[in-house]
Amino acid sequence: MKLEIHHTTTYTYSAPVVYALQRLRLRPRDWKGQTVVEWTSHITGGTHELSYEDPFLNKTDLVRLTPDATNIEITSHGIVETEDYNGIVGAHRGLTPLWLYKQPTRLTAAGNRIRQLAAQFRSTQEHVDEIAWLHDIAAAIKETVLYSKGETTAETTAEIALSAGQGVCQDHAHIMIAVARNLGYPARYVSGYLLIEGQTLQEASHAWCEIWTENLGWVGFDVSNGISPDTRYARVALGRDYMDAAPILGIRLGTATEALSVSLQVQQ
Repeated sequence: MKLEIHHTTTYTYSAPVVYALQRLRLRPRDWKGQTVVEWTSHITGGTHELSYEDPFLNKTDLVRLTPDATNIEITSHGIVETEDYNGIVGAHRGLTPLWLYKQPTRLTAAGNRIRQLAAQFRSTQEHVDEIAWLHDIAAAIKETVLYSKGETTAETTAEIALSAGQGVCQDHAHIMIAVARNLGYPARYVSGYLLIEGQTLQEASHAWCEIWTENLGWVGFDVSNGISPDTRYARVALGRDYMDAAPILGIRLGTATEALSVSLQVQQ
């Protein structure tokens, strides 16, 4: 399947900004199951400073806001061709060791609720089909945490989202990662795009997670949709949690407030 993606992010500031630097992870790369046919980006109100691959192999760009500008717009467009491998990404790649993905982060540290959820599945860990068992964990998270926009933020931890019983795809991914790590699995966060049937315009990119298994390597799980990623998914960035794979993160000087606007289209 060929996915055509248009993604525009606009930051508007309440006053001219002397200095701001944005770190972008908006360019997908070739992986098992996906080939980037073409990809271009355009920046208005800023200057591209540097491109590099981070330790997770994410294509990363640094963009500096034009001094005293009041807005910056970043537009990406491209085509990604995908194949269905039932969510199996396979062998580990990159500079990061597998043990790193077993370590808790601020957003994925296990509290009492995470540990309790993991304990429900620990007794059956050695006696069932492993992938089906991981899907059962994902289903339990989806049932426990209602998909609801506006209830959490990028700073919400897995423990808080699980306790609140509400969240979005980012929270579902963080909870699954936290539970998997508590059960001894390497687990990582993935950000990307999803083709939604009957919905061309979207408000944000998508997020899911991948769990490492000895037999299959990395396998993807989209808790929010109750499936493993298929041809409708395009992977962009990955890491230990959202902070490693966020589409845009930045710093700025001054007291100006910031407003974010996102326009996203994913279509065949």
